Amino acid sequence: MRRVPSVISSFEGALKRHQETFERVQSLGPEVVALAEAVVECLRGGGKVLWMGNGGSAADAQHLAAELMVRYKAERGPLGSIALTTDSSLMTAHSNDYEFETLFSRQIEGLAKPGDLVIGISTSGNSGNIIKAVEQAQAMGIKSATLLGRDGGKLAGMADISVTVPSDETARIQEAHIFIGHWLCEQIDSDLA
Repeated sequence: MRRVPSVISSFEGALKRHQETFERVQSLGPEVVALAEAVVECLRGGGKVLWMGNGGSAADAQHLAAELMVRYKAERGPLGSIALTTDSSLMTAHSNDYEFETLFSRQIEGLAKPGDLVIGISTSGNSGNIIKAVEQAQAMGIKSATLLGRDGGKLAGMADISVTVPSDETARIQEAHIFIGHWLCEQIDSDLA
């Protein structure tokens, strides 16, 4: 029972850092709206959204791809959306035969076309495989966007649209990314349902 005050204090500290991050996220409105417009434009034009990330960001990519393909809230048809993080055979074969840094760019080369939208998620902004994927999308004339953290890292300004959560704490960045992703889904439902 003596631990309860310190555990409560730890919880309150984490909650305070979360709230402080979300107060800073409010300043990202123009970038988030630009991302929503790009996703809606892509889907209205018959394109698909290709999501990617590593670790927790891979889970977010899969989560958001599923929200579009299945549904978020509105009853609507499926929207073209795929996470490039779900095929374990492809991921292990490519990483074994080539290199992990080209895992996503290879899939973009094989799956994406002009009119699609590539979205990379990286809390550090320095994920080599996301950098190469954005470069591949650009080389193919495909629009790209990123959800980043910290100062945006090497990916800052590389994509057509960048949303950079101003925090140095990975967990807080991920919380903001999924909030932004859920809002995107809500806006997409509103525009396309």
